[in-house]
Amino acid sequence: MFLPVRGHEKSGGTGDDDGAGAGDEGAGIRTGRRAKALRITGFTLAGLLALGAGAAGWAYWQLNDNIDGVDIDHALGGDRPAGSAAAPSPDASATALPTGPLNILVLGSDSRSGEENQELGGGDSGGARSDTAMVVHLDAGRTAATVVSIPRDTLVDRPSCPLEDGESTRAASGVMFNSAYEVGGPVCAVKTVESLTDVRMDHYVEIDFAGFARLVDALGGVTVTTEEDIDDDRSHLTLDAGTHHLDGTDALALARTRYDVGDGSDLGRIGLQHQLVKALLEQVADEDLLTRPTRLYRIADTVTGSLTTDTGLDSLGELTRLAQSLQGLPADGVTTLTMPVVPAPWDGNRVVADEPAAGELWASLK
Repeated sequence: MFLPVRGHEKSGGTGDDDGAGAGDEGAGIRTGRRAKALRITGFTLAGLLALGAGAAGWAYWQLNDNIDGVDIDHALGGDRPAGSAAAPSPDASATALPTGPLNILVLGSDSRSGEENQELGGGDSGGARSDTAMVVHLDAGRTAATVVSIPRDTLVDRPSCPLEDGESTRAASGVMFNSAYEVGGPVCAVKTVESLTDVRMDHYVEIDFAGFARLVDALGGVTVTTEEDIDDDRSHLTLDAGTHHLDGTDALALARTRYDVGDGSDLGRIGLQHQLVKALLEQVADEDLLTRPTRLYRIADTVTGSLTTDTGLDSLGELTRLAQSLQGLPADGVTTLTMPVVPAPWDGNRVVADEPAAGELWASLK
């Protein structure tokens, strides 16, 4: 297409008036140049938009593909506590964010194998344990939450759990809580928690050592205040009492510290983990991620690449909806607790649920 000629013809010049014809021709040439420039600009913008859409699509696919999913609902079937999430009303918009109560089992595993996890103190490639276990209860309306830690040293009755090969684990009495994940993975961890609490876990989220450290680094570190000096040879952390800004490696070490705080039990470590939870929530609240897409992508890539979830949360879309539903949840709206426990009568190095206090706590989360 030759726009200057078409523009000249469209001017209506007959050639009878030389001045008029020359003027029309000049106008046509100028119009043609403008049109050509606009056309080039249009093609350039279209190309950039196409590239942008392609990059966005690739980024979405990559983030979505990062997440490992486990079909816990199918594995456990119907023999479970009743769900806490309210059913959506028939006229609810498909785009409406969920607001009902929700219970999520969050596990920190000491390995998903790999050199990075081993360097950070995780287990070897032959297995993993749930180093941290928290039940996160979101209240109706999603404006308040309760985080309840289950000490890994708690002795429990572990139920028989289905395995991927069709076999099942053996039921066991008086075994450590974190053995459930070790023998049966996420499915057995969820079933054991539901057996212990009689509360249905609506979702499951797991993050490994390396993922937690990378998340803290992606957020620019985290600020915590310790009330006593820490010098723990096992977690390799040395801190004077006071306020510190920690990078990912030191934040992970703080989450794992137990032998140099309190009585050296898992309860002291849980107290440090609760400090970290609140500090991380405050750090996330301070981040203006919506106006910083590059930073948002880096954090999302870090998080999704380290997650294992149930199949109800194993897509970027579902995780995004969950995150959006928590926009009204302030950091000071989160209460952190530990399941009430007492020393096990037959083993002073282990604990058991303190009843009826523990049962009353779990009942409040239904």
